[in-house]
Amino acid sequence: MSSPGAGLRSVPVDLGDDSYEVWVGAGARRHLAEVLPSGAGRAAVVTQATVGVTVDPGIEHRVFTIGDGEPAKRLATVEDLCRRWAQWGMTRRDVVVAVGGGVVTDTAGFAAAVYHRGIAVVHVPTTLLGQVDAAIGGKTGVNLPEGKNLVGAFWQPAAVLCDTEVLETLPPREYASGLGELAKYHFLTGDDLGDLPLDERVARCVAIKAAIVAEDEREGGRRALLNYGHTLAHALEIAGHHDLRHGEAVALGLIFAARLARRLERVGDGRVADHEAVVAGYGLPDRLDPGHDPDELVALMKRDKKALDGLTFALDGPDGVEVVAGVPEDVVRTTLVQWLGEGGR
Repeated sequence: MSSPGAGLRSVPVDLGDDSYEVWVGAGARRHLAEVLPSGAGRAAVVTQATVGVTVDPGIEHRVFTIGDGEPAKRLATVEDLCRRWAQWGMTRRDVVVAVGGGVVTDTAGFAAAVYHRGIAVVHVPTTLLGQVDAAIGGKTGVNLPEGKNLVGAFWQPAAVLCDTEVLETLPPREYASGLGELAKYHFLTGDDLGDLPLDERVARCVAIKAAIVAEDEREGGRRALLNYGHTLAHALEIAGHHDLRHGEAVALGLIFAARLARRLERVGDGRVADHEAVVAGYGLPDRLDPGHDPDELVALMKRDKKALDGLTFALDGPDGVEVVAGVPEDVVRTTLVQWLGEGGR
């Protein structure tokens, strides 16, 4: 594996023997051949028909397309990929290249983790959400009808190429979905990322996540902070009654987490207002549709994978965002009911 040329920003993810580089900048995808593992024989390029981004691994390769949207992120897709790879004759010395958003990198990464008990994967995220969050850190997985990301593995990539050039053609809502994760990083660090040039903004988010992952690769403690806003977000996505992109759901989850923290007397009204202002400043939804069923959402949140001791949330407080276990169910429900009763405002 060689290093890409000048003009790209390098962000290391320091994980000992599993360390790798994230390369950020316009045209990063054109350096794919330079970051493939040494001795890689063939490359299975996994993407979706709607992605429309081509790559050249510089070795023999074949494109494997999966379905569009969140419904493709399921065990059946993983089985289908593995069977097609087996029919092609892929071995442990080959490599998977995931080209797409979070659905592609999560699904292809998980398939790579289990095929032949693990083959190398390189991610080429093509969405803002993928570049600042989903493709970084080695968490892979798929959904079950009962919940998001309930089946998966920790499988670190050999490299990640964040080509900011491809973000220029993203549909507005797809780009906005990534802004939901930027809003999350705002509250984890206090950094104002909105005014940074795009390359710097992406690299800064990668560096924030890389530092947390380096401390807690397998989500035994601090890494759970990266789920700030995600407990309600995942419940909203699974409920599926309203048209919400992931980042839009995270934006609503951030406001709910602030409201819940206020009800638990961890923060005051001013901090809730801060959350609402940041979310609105990114042009993200800040109103929860009053048609949601609070009992359904609470039931879905109880299935969250970090719920080790009752309902568990990442919540703001006097010492910043912390993981809080054992949040009383009636407090969660009351907070939801009150928000819905205000018209979700």
